[in-house]
Amino acid sequence: MRHQIVIIGGGSGGISVAARLKKQLKDADIAVIEPSDKHYYQPYWTLVGAGIVPKEASERSEASVMPKGVTWIRDRVQNIEADRNQVTLATGTTVDYDYLVVTPGLQIDWGKIEGLKEALGHDGVCSIYDYQQSERTWEMIRNFKGGHAIFTAPATPIKCGGAPQKIMFLAEETFVTEGVRERSQVSFYTGGGVIFGVKVYADALQKVADRKCLDYRYKHDLKAIRPERKEAVFSRTTDAGVEEITESYDLLHVVPPMSAPDFIKRSAVALQDGPLKGWMAVDHSTLQHPTFKNVFGLGDVIGTPNAKTGAAIRKQAPTVAENLAAVIQGRPLTQMYNGYGSCPLVTGRGQLILAEFNYKNEATPSFPFNQAKERYDMYLLKRHGLPFLYWNLMLKGLA
Repeated sequence: MRHQIVIIGGGSGGISVAARLKKQLKDADIAVIEPSDKHYYQPYWTLVGAGIVPKEASERSEASVMPKGVTWIRDRVQNIEADRNQVTLATGTTVDYDYLVVTPGLQIDWGKIEGLKEALGHDGVCSIYDYQQSERTWEMIRNFKGGHAIFTAPATPIKCGGAPQKIMFLAEETFVTEGVRERSQVSFYTGGGVIFGVKVYADALQKVADRKCLDYRYKHDLKAIRPERKEAVFSRTTDAGVEEITESYDLLHVVPPMSAPDFIKRSAVALQDGPLKGWMAVDHSTLQHPTFKNVFGLGDVIGTPNAKTGAAIRKQAPTVAENLAAVIQGRPLTQMYNGYGSCPLVTGRGQLILAEFNYKNEATPSFPFNQAKERYDMYLLKRHGLPFLYWNLMLKGLA
């Protein structure tokens, strides 16, 4: 099998780039490798977990978003052999390419937390980082009778870094509505060291945390769950070293560790050392691979110091499409990605802080007002505007 341009991944990055390339290079032979027959708008899963939207609102068929004229290869990637311009699929088929776009997303390492796979979906253990489990999360939150509700975030990079706190804010609001808040402790255990990486938004979130009387524990990384005793085991990092602590829970919302897919880790396109070892290597501005000049990457898989969000992909996709077209046509690369990311931080039903920032963790607001303030109109943007933008413009290469 051979195609001029091969795109690994039919998620938001792959579909957006394929649509843009089809417009720019009308006669290009483009193939997208994607095993799933479903396409998900994953930002909705926070709202699913809070009972605001049904999970079905986040799902469409992959066929419905695949750009016309693009070949869809329904298979999984097993290996990338960039020095041979070849991709090997799980079925053993090889696909040769002239140009490669790598955007498979990341993998969720459920198995790296001992006991999580067995406990998930039962007896108070839940997670919005799965289509089915997002709905189960709402069942557990609305039926919570009080006690210790723990919300976690791992030390690894994750997609939608604000989601672990967003579901906590919405859950705490539900506990108030259901009359169980006074007999509940709500805690956030994170492997990170700060509430948010951009100061102006961190200050705003701290006010929300103080108002809701939330208990934050930093540098606490979840390592194991003992469901029979309802205990969570954390690795706590202090100035004196690392120690293990155990906390009892009545509700445990888990955000598992995440990493680049295994086929990326073992390939030559991955970073071979440094703190982001295993993630895909790209030039932070052009998103071109530093060694294999016919290879580009975008989305959650790339080892760049920016938030792994759909908003980042919306800015990365035109950069990759234009720069790849430039390589094909022998032009200089002119499009530069500045690390833009956005996190619509839902702090309650009808309240949202719209965080926008770049590589330097500088606020880059799009609107002429204080986006660090909770606003109802920004909540409507999250609830209605951004999904419309995603399905009707972004995936069609129009935004």
